[in-house]
Amino acid sequence: MRIAEELGVNAEVVLYLKTPPDADTLRGIIAKLEDPVTDLVRRDSMWAKLGLADADAATPEQVVALLVKHKQLLQRPVVVTPTTAIIGRPKERVRELLS
Repeated sequence: MRIAEELGVNAEVVLYLKTPPDADTLRGIIAKLEDPVTDLVRRDSMWAKLGLADADAATPEQVVALLVKHKQLLQRPVVVTPTTAIIGRPKERVRELLS
């Protein structure tokens, strides 16, 4: 959000735990995504706790199903414009996209 403000870009922040994206929203993001779809899924302690493997998030539909069921696994930040979506890591990617 800070980068958007610095660049004078209006941005809507979606608090994904309060209002998680539904399956259709996730499909829309994936359709614009410049990154591999599997990068939308965090491989963290929750991933390990659930006993997941890379094969569980190998296709767009698997990623959608997984993120609908376990919203905490959504990688963030995800920056979405009308034509493009990226995972905003490192932060410089956000600046490049919004510039």
